[in-house]
Amino acid sequence: MAPPSPKELRWRARIEFLIRLAEPALNLVLAGGDRLSRVVDRSPDEPVAEIRFPNEVRPLGPGARDGTA
Repeated sequence: MAPPSPKELRWRARIEFLIRLAEPALNLVLAGGDRLSRVVDRSPDEPVAEIRFPNEVRPLGPGARDGTA
């Protein structure tokens, strides 16, 4: 890939400057959205089901691939 031309470098610098300039406002929007989503969602979460294996089916131990230790 060819190195960027001076014109491309100037455009890149301008865009990066605009992003740095907008960063504080964007961070405030993200923080506000996070707070708002926490306030709005007051429903209790459903409990996560616990994984239970029957006695005849158990996960393999460390290093055992075919069920034999």
